[in-house]
Amino acid sequence: MNGNELSIAIRNSLGELTTYSEELGDLDQALGDGDLGITVSLGAAAAIDALEALPETTTPAEVVLACAKAIANANPSTMAALVAGALLAGSRVWGDSATIEGDQISRFALAAAESISSRGKSQVGDKTILDALFPAAEALRNAGPDAVSSPATLDAAISAAEAGVNASKALQSRRGRASWLQERSIGLQDPGATMFLRFLESWKAANSKASPLDAQSRTKEESNK
Repeated sequence: MNGNELSIAIRNSLGELTTYSEELGDLDQALGDGDLGITVSLGAAAAIDALEALPETTTPAEVVLACAKAIANANPSTMAALVAGALLAGSRVWGDSATIEGDQISRFALAAAESISSRGKSQVGDKTILDALFPAAEALRNAGPDAVSSPATLDAAISAAEAGVNASKALQSRRGRASWLQERSIGLQDPGATMFLRFLESWKAANSKASPLDAQSRTKEESNK
């Protein structure tokens, strides 16, 4: 996948992700300050605008860096800062590569997860986004470099993230505003973990069907022939 293809895939996915903004806001209202839906909506819109402004020759790392900057500037929330930092960490894995393939995908995911763990001083079991992100990253790595980009591997990552989200319900929140609830957080679904699960589901839904962006890309390619 080259930079332009990645840009289209991300724009497709973020457009789909915004349909979950209300759900994410409601989940965050129960455990946090209720702004996750807004963070997702504003961040997605900003990232889409930033990607549309990039040339088709942009590298995958430059695509991700544009997303990171846009998300960080769109909303001053903790989640936006963590996601932006995770994208920055992941982009370093790709460097100047013109395309991404094989274990570059799983290495990106693990670098992103480790960044959030370090910056957020959290780990799996603290009832955060990491309860979905780390299992999904491990699923990508376990698939091996030859299968990491296959639909079956994406399904495995989604299943791993979903299991993490479900497991988070039984946990007590130990980081962020949610930790103030202490035992009362037990039984509630973590909004950050859910957000990552919804992103994976959005990636599958948006990029497994024809989309306006796909059509625009094909039309442009055909006109250049």
